[in-house]
Amino acid sequence: MKKILLIFAVVALAFSACASKAGVSRVASSTQIDLSGYWNDTDVKIVCEALIKDCISSPRVDQAIKAMGGKTPTVIVGRFKNESSEHIDTSIMTSIMETTIFNSGKLDFVAGGATRDALRAERNDQQSNASEQTAAALANETGANFMLTGSVKAIVDRAGNQTVRTYFVNAELTNIENNQRMWMGSNNEIKKVIVRAKNKL
Repeated sequence: MKKILLIFAVVALAFSACASKAGVSRVASSTQIDLSGYWNDTDVKIVCEALIKDCISSPRVDQAIKAMGGKTPTVIVGRFKNESSEHIDTSIMTSIMETTIFNSGKLDFVAGGATRDALRAERNDQQSNASEQTAAALANETGANFMLTGSVKAIVDRAGNQTVRTYFVNAELTNIENNQRMWMGSNNEIKKVIVRAKNKL
C-alpha cells in the first residue's frame, strides 16, 4: 500500500513540475492577445490606422493638397507625448502612422529626429572625406509642409477588484509655415475592463 501511495506521489509531482515549466509558443502576428489589460500592439494598430484613415480622408487635407497644384505635400513627425500613467513607446505609434500615410500615396515624409540628425552628420562628414563628385550637397533638404504631433492619455477607474482603462489618443496635422491646423483627430476606441482575482483570506 505504501509503495502504491509512493508511486502516486511521484506521478503527481511529475505532472506538477511539467505544468509549472515556462514555455513559448508562436502565434500569428494578427492574433489579439491581452494579458495585463495595459496598452499593447493590438491597441496601437487599431488606433493608428483609424486616425490616419480619418486624416487622409479629411476634406481640409484634400483642399491643402489641391492648393499645392498637384505636388505631394511632405510631412515630418513631431513629438507624440505619453501623458498616461503607464509606459507607452510612442515611437511605435508614429512608425505605424508614417507607414500608413506613406502607403496611401497622398503624403510624403521627410526624416526627422535622430534620423535627420544622423543624415546631417553624414553629409557634413562627406564634405571632408568624400570626393567632390560624390559628396551630398549641403542645404538641399526637402522642407516639410506639415507636422504630425499628438498625445496619449488614459483614464483609470477602479472599484474593488475591477478596473476600467480608457485610452484617448489625439493627433494633429499642422501647417509649418503658418501654424494652421489642417486636421485634428481623436480616438477613444480602446476601453478595457480588467477583473482581478480576489485575494482569499
